[in-house]
Amino acid sequence: MRDVNDPLETRLAQRLADLRTAAGWSLDELAAQTGVSRATLSRLERGESSAGAGVLNRLCAAYGLTLSRLLAEVESAPMRLLRAADQPQWTDADSGLTRHLRCPPLAGFATELVEIHLASGSALDYDRPPVVGLEQHLLMQAGRLRLTLEGQAQELRAGDSLSYRVHGASRFEALGTTPARYLLALTVPGAR
Repeated sequence: MRDVNDPLETRLAQRLADLRTAAGWSLDELAAQTGVSRATLSRLERGESSAGAGVLNRLCAAYGLTLSRLLAEVESAPMRLLRAADQPQWTDADSGLTRHLRCPPLAGFATELVEIHLASGSALDYDRPPVVGLEQHLLMQAGRLRLTLEGQAQELRAGDSLSYRVHGASRFEALGTTPARYLLALTVPGAR
């Protein structure tokens, strides 16, 4: 029996349940793939028992993870404080883009948050998304922006928001005489 007060065991149980759910497998399907009984899988996911290295290795093989990656995902603190001075920034002078990584990707989390500054009159063209179906939520902070997704344009002003998934080409264009500044939350489908 596991120590119910051990937060690592609790996070491991939840991560195992999340992985199976994300894969779309029933307990029976996972049991058939791994050779681990349905009852054992159920107890592991409910946090009623601990998995040994052999069982974890079988589960990792089914999910395409290394054991070290799985453990790193659950050993991470459930929160990360990143001071403003430590948030990475990248500038592309040619395109007029400055990208502040406000909440970088974190193991076990599916969303990251970036702040974009796009110089007045600048445009960014992407012929395809880095991940098809990438979920994005954009919040305009200042300036004006025309966002074109697969030929459909939306003009945004300070305070406006737009939620969408990217499946094809996109264009971000700063309109007017001031830079466009916006927050963009990105969530990779099926990530965690």
